[in-house]
Amino acid sequence: MATTTTMPPTKDDQLIFDASLLNSKPNIPTQFIWPEEEKATPDALQELHVPLIDISGFLSGDPKSTLEATRLISQACEKHGFFQVVNHGVDPGLIEEAHKLIDAFFSLPLPEKQRAQRVTGESCGYASSFTGRFTSRLPWKETLSFRFCSPTSVQDYFVRTLGPDYLRYGEAYQKYCEAMSELSLKIMELLGMSLGVGRAQFREFFESNDSIMRLNYYPPCQDPSLALGTGPHCDPTSLTILHQDDVGGLQVFSDGNWRTITPISNAFVVNIGDTFMALSNGRFKSCLHRAVVNSACARRSLAFFLCPETERVVTAPEGLVDSEHPRAYPDFTWPALLEFTQKHYRADMNTLDAFSKWIVRQTATTAAAN
Repeated sequence: MATTTTMPPTKDDQLIFDASLLNSKPNIPTQFIWPEEEKATPDALQELHVPLIDISGFLSGDPKSTLEATRLISQACEKHGFFQVVNHGVDPGLIEEAHKLIDAFFSLPLPEKQRAQRVTGESCGYASSFTGRFTSRLPWKETLSFRFCSPTSVQDYFVRTLGPDYLRYGEAYQKYCEAMSELSLKIMELLGMSLGVGRAQFREFFESNDSIMRLNYYPPCQDPSLALGTGPHCDPTSLTILHQDDVGGLQVFSDGNWRTITPISNAFVVNIGDTFMALSNGRFKSCLHRAVVNSACARRSLAFFLCPETERVVTAPEGLVDSEHPRAYPDFTWPALLEFTQKHYRADMNTLDAFSKWIVRQTATTAAAN
Protein backbone atom coordinates (compact mmCIF):
# COMPACT_ATOMS: atom_id res chain seq x y z
CA MET A 1 0.00 0.00 0.00
CA ALA A 2 1.41 3.40 -0.96
CA THR A 3 1.26 5.80 1.96
CA THR A 4 2.59 9.30 2.42
CA THR A 5 6.27 9.36 3.34
CA THR A 6 6.21 12.87 4.81
CA MET A 7 6.10 13.00 8.58
CA PRO A 8 4.71 15.91 10.62
CA PRO A 9 7.45 18.36 11.59
CA THR A 10 8.39 18.87 15.21
CA LYS A 11 7.13 21.95 16.99
CA ASP A 12 10.57 23.59 16.82
CA ASP A 13 10.96 23.37 13.05
CA GLN A 14 7.32 23.70 11.98
CA LEU A 15 6.79 26.17 9.12
CA ILE A 16 4.28 28.91 9.82
CA PHE A 17 2.08 29.71 6.82
CA ASP A 18 1.45 33.44 6.79
CA ALA A 19 0.79 34.51 3.19
CA SER A 20 1.31 38.21 3.91
CA LEU A 21 4.87 37.44 5.02
CA LEU A 22 5.61 34.74 2.44
CA ASN A 23 4.48 37.01 -0.40
CA SER A 24 7.09 39.58 0.60
CA LYS A 25 9.83 37.11 -0.30
CA PRO A 26 11.10 36.72 -3.90
CA ASN A 27 10.66 32.93 -3.87
CA ILE A 28 8.18 30.62 -2.22
CA PRO A 29 9.60 28.07 0.27
CA THR A 30 10.51 24.71 -1.24
CA GLN A 31 7.86 22.99 0.90
CA PHE A 32 5.21 24.58 -1.33
CA ILE A 33 6.74 23.49 -4.65
CA TRP A 34 4.89 20.59 -6.28
CA PRO A 35 6.34 17.92 -8.61
CA GLU A 36 6.34 18.75 -12.32
CA GLU A 37 3.70 16.14 -13.13
CA GLU A 38 1.24 17.70 -10.66
CA LYS A 39 1.76 21.41 -11.34
CA ALA A 40 -0.84 23.58 -13.03
CA THR A 41 -0.53 23.82 -16.83
CA PRO A 42 -2.13 26.29 -19.31
CA ASP A 43 -4.12 23.58 -21.10
CA ALA A 44 -6.00 22.87 -17.87
CA LEU A 45 -7.79 26.21 -18.31
CA GLN A 46 -10.01 24.58 -20.92
CA GLU A 47 -13.52 24.01 -19.63
CA LEU A 48 -14.77 20.66 -18.35
CA HIS A 49 -18.29 20.37 -19.66
CA VAL A 50 -20.41 19.17 -16.76
CA PRO A 51 -24.22 19.20 -16.82
CA LEU A 52 -25.91 22.27 -15.36
CA ILE A 53 -29.00 20.72 -13.80
CA ASP A 54 -32.09 22.79 -13.00
CA ILE A 55 -33.68 20.96 -10.07
CA SER A 56 -36.67 23.28 -9.62
CA GLY A 57 -38.90 20.83 -11.48
CA PHE A 58 -37.75 17.95 -9.30
CA LEU A 59 -38.33 20.01 -6.14
CA SER A 60 -41.87 20.84 -7.29
CA GLY A 61 -42.63 17.21 -8.19
CA ASP A 62 -42.61 17.47 -11.98
CA PRO A 63 -42.06 13.90 -13.36
CA LYS A 64 -40.56 14.99 -16.71
CA SER A 65 -38.02 17.33 -15.08
CA THR A 66 -37.14 14.67 -12.50
CA LEU A 67 -36.50 12.08 -15.22
CA GLU A 68 -34.22 14.49 -17.09
CA ALA A 69 -32.30 15.36 -13.92
CA THR A 70 -31.70 11.70 -13.08
CA ARG A 71 -30.53 11.03 -16.66
CA LEU A 72 -28.01 13.86 -16.57
CA ILE A 73 -26.75 12.91 -13.11
CA SER A 74 -26.32 9.28 -14.14
CA GLN A 75 -24.27 10.25 -17.21
CA ALA A 76 -22.02 12.58 -15.22
CA CYS A 77 -21.50 10.24 -12.27
CA GLU A 78 -20.64 7.25 -14.42
CA LYS A 79 -17.93 9.34 -16.12
CA HIS A 80 -16.36 11.69 -13.55
CA GLY A 81 -18.81 12.29 -10.69
CA PHE A 82 -19.16 16.08 -11.16
CA PHE A 83 -22.25 18.14 -12.00
CA GLN A 84 -23.75 21.54 -11.10
CA VAL A 85 -27.21 22.39 -9.78
CA VAL A 86 -29.18 25.62 -10.16
CA ASN A 87 -32.62 26.71 -8.94
CA HIS A 88 -31.84 24.73 -5.80
CA GLY A 89 -33.93 26.79 -3.38
CA VAL A 90 -31.01 27.95 -1.20
CA ASP A 91 -31.37 31.60 -0.11
CA PRO A 92 -28.81 33.75 -2.01
CA GLY A 93 -28.51 35.98 1.05
CA LEU A 94 -27.37 33.00 3.11
CA ILE A 95 -24.64 32.23 0.58
CA GLU A 96 -23.55 35.87 0.46
CA GLU A 97 -23.30 36.06 4.26
CA ALA A 98 -21.28 32.83 4.37
CA HIS A 99 -18.75 34.29 1.91
CA LYS A 100 -18.51 37.60 3.80
CA LEU A 101 -17.67 35.74 7.00
CA ILE A 102 -14.89 33.84 5.20
CA ASP A 103 -13.26 37.21 4.53
CA ALA A 104 -13.86 38.34 8.10
CA PHE A 105 -12.33 35.23 9.65
CA PHE A 106 -9.25 34.83 7.45
CA SER A 107 -8.40 38.54 7.72
CA LEU A 108 -7.99 38.12 11.49
CA PRO A 109 -4.48 38.18 12.98
CA LEU A 110 -2.84 34.76 12.89
CA PRO A 111 -2.83 34.29 16.70
CA GLU A 112 -6.59 34.87 16.78
CA LYS A 113 -7.21 32.24 14.08
CA GLN A 114 -4.88 29.85 15.88
CA ARG A 115 -7.25 29.79 18.84
CA ALA A 116 -9.13 27.26 16.71
CA GLN A 117 -5.94 25.42 15.70
CA ARG A 118 -6.54 21.94 14.34
CA VAL A 119 -4.98 19.17 16.44
CA THR A 120 -2.82 16.75 14.43
CA GLY A 121 -4.88 13.70 13.55
CA GLU A 122 -8.19 15.56 13.80
CA SER A 123 -10.36 16.71 10.89
CA CYS A 124 -11.74 19.95 12.35
CA GLY A 125 -10.25 23.29 13.34
CA TYR A 126 -8.08 25.97 11.73
CA ALA A 127 -5.26 24.79 9.48
CA SER A 128 -2.66 26.99 7.81
CA SER A 129 -1.46 24.95 4.85
CA PHE A 130 -1.55 21.69 6.90
CA THR A 131 1.99 22.44 8.06
CA GLY A 132 1.37 20.30 11.13
CA ARG A 133 0.62 17.22 9.01
CA PHE A 134 3.07 17.33 6.10
CA THR A 135 6.57 18.57 5.29
CA SER A 136 6.39 18.74 1.49
CA ARG A 137 3.87 19.49 -1.28
CA LEU A 138 2.10 21.89 1.08
CA PRO A 139 -1.12 23.49 -0.21
CA TRP A 140 -1.17 27.28 -0.52
CA LYS A 141 -4.27 27.87 1.58
CA GLU A 142 -5.90 28.30 4.96
CA THR A 143 -8.98 26.40 6.09
CA LEU A 144 -11.46 26.28 8.95
CA SER A 145 -13.39 23.04 9.33
CA PHE A 146 -16.16 22.12 11.76
CA ARG A 147 -18.75 19.39 12.30
CA PHE A 148 -22.44 19.64 11.53
CA CYS A 149 -24.36 16.97 13.43
CA SER A 150 -27.09 18.64 15.51
CA PRO A 151 -29.34 21.74 15.54
CA THR A 152 -26.72 23.69 17.52
CA SER A 153 -23.41 21.92 16.79
CA VAL A 154 -21.93 24.64 14.57
CA GLN A 155 -23.08 27.50 16.76
CA ASP A 156 -21.71 25.74 19.85
CA TYR A 157 -18.36 25.14 18.10
CA PHE A 158 -17.72 28.81 17.37
CA VAL A 159 -18.71 30.01 20.83
CA ARG A 160 -16.82 27.23 22.61
CA THR A 161 -13.67 27.55 20.50
CA LEU A 162 -13.44 31.26 19.73
CA GLY A 163 -15.72 32.86 22.31
CA PRO A 164 -19.12 34.62 22.45
CA ASP A 165 -17.97 37.35 20.05
CA TYR A 166 -18.17 34.71 17.30
CA LEU A 167 -21.84 33.85 17.87
CA ARG A 168 -22.72 35.56 14.56
CA TYR A 169 -20.41 33.15 12.73
CA GLY A 170 -21.98 30.18 14.48
CA GLU A 171 -25.52 31.25 13.71
CA ALA A 172 -24.78 31.99 10.04
CA TYR A 173 -22.89 28.75 9.38
CA GLN A 174 -25.43 26.70 11.33
CA LYS A 175 -28.12 27.95 8.93
CA TYR A 176 -25.86 27.39 5.93
CA CYS A 177 -25.11 23.81 6.99
CA GLU A 178 -28.80 23.10 7.54
CA ALA A 179 -29.51 24.30 4.00
CA MET A 180 -26.65 22.19 2.61
CA SER A 181 -27.81 19.11 4.53
CA GLU A 182 -31.32 19.44 3.14
CA LEU A 183 -30.00 20.01 -0.39
CA SER A 184 -27.75 16.96 0.02
CA LEU A 185 -30.74 14.81 0.93
CA LYS A 186 -32.61 15.99 -2.16
CA ILE A 187 -29.60 15.14 -4.31
CA MET A 188 -29.42 11.73 -2.61
CA GLU A 189 -32.98 11.11 -3.78
CA LEU A 190 -31.90 11.85 -7.34
CA LEU A 191 -28.83 9.62 -6.97
CA GLY A 192 -30.99 6.78 -5.69
CA MET A 193 -33.33 7.09 -8.66
CA SER A 194 -30.36 7.34 -11.04
CA LEU A 195 -29.02 4.05 -9.68
CA GLY A 196 -32.43 2.37 -9.75
CA VAL A 197 -32.74 1.75 -5.98
CA GLY A 198 -35.46 4.32 -5.32
CA ARG A 199 -35.50 7.85 -3.98
CA ALA A 200 -35.72 6.83 -0.31
CA GLN A 201 -32.70 4.46 -0.19
CA PHE A 202 -29.91 7.00 0.27
CA ARG A 203 -32.01 9.82 1.71
CA GLU A 204 -32.86 7.61 4.69
CA PHE A 205 -29.23 6.50 5.02
CA PHE A 206 -28.07 10.13 5.35
CA GLU A 207 -31.15 11.58 7.11
CA SER A 208 -29.22 12.03 10.36
CA ASN A 209 -25.77 12.86 9.04
CA ASP A 210 -22.51 13.75 10.79
CA SER A 211 -21.00 16.06 8.21
CA ILE A 212 -18.09 18.48 7.83
CA MET A 213 -18.17 22.09 6.72
CA ARG A 214 -14.98 23.71 5.45
CA LEU A 215 -14.15 27.33 4.69
CA ASN A 216 -11.33 27.58 2.13
CA TYR A 217 -9.16 30.64 1.65
CA TYR A 218 -6.46 30.68 -1.06
CA PRO A 219 -4.24 33.81 -0.78
CA PRO A 220 -2.46 35.20 -3.84
CA CYS A 221 0.82 33.40 -4.59
CA GLN A 222 3.80 35.12 -6.20
CA ASP A 223 4.59 32.05 -8.32
CA PRO A 224 1.38 30.05 -8.94
CA SER A 225 3.15 27.94 -11.59
CA LEU A 226 5.00 26.15 -8.77
CA ALA A 227 2.27 25.85 -6.14
CA LEU A 228 -1.20 24.38 -5.74
CA GLY A 229 -4.04 25.52 -3.52
CA THR A 230 -5.13 21.92 -2.98
CA GLY A 231 -3.24 18.95 -4.37
CA PRO A 232 -4.79 16.22 -6.54
CA HIS A 233 -7.15 14.10 -4.44
CA CYS A 234 -10.49 12.36 -4.32
CA ASP A 235 -12.82 13.37 -1.48
CA PRO A 236 -13.08 10.49 1.02
CA THR A 237 -16.51 11.76 2.10
CA SER A 238 -19.88 10.89 0.51
CA LEU A 239 -20.94 14.01 -1.35
CA THR A 240 -19.39 17.46 -1.69
CA ILE A 241 -21.45 20.59 -2.32
CA LEU A 242 -19.15 23.45 -3.26
CA HIS A 243 -19.89 27.11 -3.79
CA GLN A 244 -17.06 29.00 -5.49
CA ASP A 245 -16.55 32.74 -5.52
CA ASP A 246 -16.03 34.38 -8.92
CA VAL A 247 -12.24 33.87 -9.02
CA GLY A 248 -12.14 30.23 -10.09
CA GLY A 249 -9.52 27.57 -9.53
CA LEU A 250 -11.29 24.20 -9.37
CA GLN A 251 -9.87 21.65 -11.82
CA VAL A 252 -10.95 18.05 -12.48
CA PHE A 253 -8.97 15.21 -14.05
CA SER A 254 -11.11 13.58 -16.74
CA ASP A 255 -10.21 11.57 -19.86
CA GLY A 256 -6.51 11.95 -19.10
CA ASN A 257 -6.56 15.76 -18.86
CA TRP A 258 -7.00 18.46 -16.24
CA ARG A 259 -9.96 20.72 -16.98
CA THR A 260 -11.52 23.73 -15.23
CA ILE A 261 -15.02 24.19 -13.83
CA THR A 262 -15.69 27.91 -14.17
CA PRO A 263 -17.72 29.46 -11.31
CA ILE A 264 -21.41 30.21 -11.85
CA SER A 265 -22.67 32.51 -9.09
CA ASN A 266 -26.04 30.85 -8.57
CA ALA A 267 -24.81 27.25 -8.97
CA PHE A 268 -23.39 24.65 -6.61
CA VAL A 269 -20.75 22.24 -7.86
CA VAL A 270 -21.58 18.72 -6.66
CA ASN A 271 -19.23 15.76 -6.71
CA ILE A 272 -19.28 12.15 -5.58
CA GLY A 273 -16.87 11.13 -2.82
CA ASP A 274 -15.21 7.80 -2.05
CA THR A 275 -17.80 6.80 0.55
CA PHE A 276 -20.64 7.15 -1.93
CA MET A 277 -18.62 5.38 -4.62
CA ALA A 278 -18.54 2.43 -2.19
CA LEU A 279 -22.29 2.78 -1.55
CA SER A 280 -22.91 2.68 -5.32
CA ASN A 281 -20.71 -0.44 -5.57
CA GLY A 282 -18.32 1.48 -7.81
CA ARG A 283 -20.94 2.45 -10.39
CA PHE A 284 -20.64 6.19 -9.67
CA LYS A 285 -17.14 7.67 -9.69
CA SER A 286 -15.18 9.66 -7.16
CA CYS A 287 -12.88 11.72 -9.36
CA LEU A 288 -9.46 13.32 -8.93
CA HIS A 289 -9.57 17.11 -8.56
CA ARG A 290 -7.44 19.98 -7.28
CA ALA A 291 -7.44 23.77 -6.75
CA VAL A 292 -4.98 26.13 -8.40
CA VAL A 293 -3.96 29.58 -7.17
CA ASN A 294 -3.12 32.86 -8.88
CA SER A 295 -0.90 35.90 -8.23
CA ALA A 296 -3.60 38.56 -8.54
CA CYS A 297 -6.27 37.91 -5.94
CA ALA A 298 -7.48 35.60 -3.19
CA ARG A 299 -9.99 32.83 -3.85
CA ARG A 300 -12.67 31.61 -1.44
CA SER A 301 -14.97 28.62 -1.43
CA LEU A 302 -17.53 26.93 0.81
CA ALA A 303 -17.37 23.13 0.93
CA PHE A 304 -20.02 20.99 2.64
CA PHE A 305 -18.98 17.34 2.95
CA LEU A 306 -21.93 15.02 3.55
CA CYS A 307 -20.98 12.08 5.78
CA PRO A 308 -23.01 9.26 7.37
CA GLU A 309 -23.66 8.95 11.06
CA THR A 310 -20.76 7.34 12.87
CA GLU A 311 -22.46 3.98 13.47
CA ARG A 312 -23.84 3.57 9.96
CA VAL A 313 -22.27 0.68 8.05
CA VAL A 314 -21.31 1.65 4.50
CA THR A 315 -22.40 -1.23 2.29
CA ALA A 316 -23.91 -1.21 -1.19
CA PRO A 317 -27.66 -1.99 -1.37
CA GLU A 318 -28.53 -5.49 -2.59
CA GLY A 319 -30.00 -4.03 -5.76
CA LEU A 320 -26.54 -2.90 -6.86
CA VAL A 321 -24.81 -6.25 -6.24
CA ASP A 322 -25.21 -9.20 -8.61
CA SER A 323 -23.18 -11.72 -10.57
CA GLU A 324 -22.07 -9.07 -13.05
CA HIS A 325 -21.38 -6.55 -10.29
CA PRO A 326 -19.90 -8.40 -7.30
CA ARG A 327 -19.33 -6.42 -4.12
CA ALA A 328 -16.42 -4.07 -4.86
CA TYR A 329 -15.54 -2.89 -1.35
CA PRO A 330 -15.63 -4.30 2.18
CA ASP A 331 -18.14 -2.95 4.68
CA PHE A 332 -16.83 -0.07 6.78
CA THR A 333 -17.89 2.91 8.88
CA TRP A 334 -17.15 6.52 7.99
CA PRO A 335 -15.03 7.14 11.16
CA ALA A 336 -12.70 4.30 10.09
CA LEU A 337 -12.10 5.89 6.67
CA LEU A 338 -11.72 9.34 8.24
CA GLU A 339 -9.11 8.05 10.69
CA PHE A 340 -7.26 6.36 7.82
CA THR A 341 -7.03 9.64 5.86
CA GLN A 342 -6.06 11.72 8.90
CA LYS A 343 -3.46 9.41 10.44
CA HIS A 344 -2.24 6.89 7.86
CA TYR A 345 -2.71 8.13 4.29
CA ARG A 346 -2.61 11.39 2.36
CA ALA A 347 -5.79 11.39 0.27
CA ASP A 348 -5.25 10.81 -3.45
CA MET A 349 -6.89 8.93 -6.33
CA ASN A 350 -6.17 5.57 -4.68
CA THR A 351 -7.53 6.31 -1.21
CA LEU A 352 -10.51 3.95 -1.32
CA ASP A 353 -8.52 1.02 -2.72
CA ALA A 354 -5.73 1.55 -0.18
CA PHE A 355 -8.27 1.82 2.62
CA SER A 356 -10.07 -1.33 1.48
CA LYS A 357 -6.84 -3.33 1.72
CA TRP A 358 -6.08 -1.77 5.09
CA ILE A 359 -9.53 -2.53 6.56
CA VAL A 360 -9.35 -6.15 5.35
CA ARG A 361 -5.98 -6.53 7.08
CA GLN A 362 -7.29 -4.91 10.24
CA THR A 363 -10.29 -7.25 10.27
CA ALA A 364 -8.09 -10.31 9.68
CA THR A 365 -5.72 -9.25 12.48
CA THR A 366 -8.61 -8.76 14.91
CA ALA A 367 -10.10 -12.13 13.97
CA ALA A 368 -6.76 -13.87 14.46
CA ALA A 369 -6.30 -12.26 17.88
CA ASN A 370 -9.68 -13.56 18.99
